[in-house]
Amino acid sequence: MNMKIAVFSTCSYDQEFLEKFNTGHKVVFYEQSLSLLSVVLTKDFDAVCLFVNDRADYEVLEKLKDNGVKLILLRCAGFNNIDLEAAEELGIKILRVPAYSPEAVAEHTMAMMLTLNRKTNKAYNRIRDGNFSLESLMGFNLNGCKVALIGTGNIGKALYKILKGFGCKVVAFDPYPDENLISEGLVYANLKDTLCDAEIISLHCPLSDQSFHMINEQTLKFFKKGAMLINTSRGGLINTSDIIKALKSGQLGYLGLDVYEQESALFFHDLSNEVIQDDQITRLMSFPNVLITSHQGFFTREAMQQIAEITFANADAFATGAAMPNEIKP
Repeated sequence: MNMKIAVFSTCSYDQEFLEKFNTGHKVVFYEQSLSLLSVVLTKDFDAVCLFVNDRADYEVLEKLKDNGVKLILLRCAGFNNIDLEAAEELGIKILRVPAYSPEAVAEHTMAMMLTLNRKTNKAYNRIRDGNFSLESLMGFNLNGCKVALIGTGNIGKALYKILKGFGCKVVAFDPYPDENLISEGLVYANLKDTLCDAEIISLHCPLSDQSFHMINEQTLKFFKKGAMLINTSRGGLINTSDIIKALKSGQLGYLGLDVYEQESALFFHDLSNEVIQDDQITRLMSFPNVLITSHQGFFTREAMQQIAEITFANADAFATGAAMPNEIKP
């Protein structure tokens, strides 16, 4: 059975890959994100396909059900933007893409570390202006430095392998330690001991009630003064106000963000001709030791292909009544 699927938050690359790997479903693309205002577009659709900044709270889910939607296809791994209990109550199934090229995010994380450390972005701009000075471009050796890895799922595991190649001393925090990684030499510790004395802290855990604002005024006190923090996971892991204070005081020496707590109004859009209304991100952008990218860690050809293939495999499984290993339940 082929379904009628409404795809929200569509960019040109989404449409390119979803069209290429469609298994026969009727797909309609919308640039808008799903919200209480745009949910009217879902009338008479069997399913909706959502990304990280689409909203599916109780009100939206009720409207989806009224419009005949029976399935939410997430073309991402995270699901903190979905009210799982409400979906189950309303009888709407949720299927996700649990893993897609974790190496893509891990490699982007490493690129952010290297850029902040060796200041290649500043060097590039200097050279273009004819300035060949090395003043203020000094970095530090990654070989031998302590890196705190917060979360050792698929992405954390991929980053660990990269960091080992650089000769870093990696210590990890995860409520569920990976025995295979322990056998490879990874050391696990509690959160405080993992953060202490680390030159670099990298976040790779899902956003939940337990992990919300896990980097805050209190945990920042465990950081080595001048340490680097990288977040390519979820924006809500960080208390932005506390991070700004830590940057101003020098407690935090470098910050790399591929995600941001209020990113839904900013990321994936061209705002170059507009006044950005978010005071916190404009403050962050003013720091010389902050690097921000627009949730592009996943963005490789390989990852986009896997996302499209798994999304349609999920749709096929639902349509045919087959097993659905990627279903999310409360």
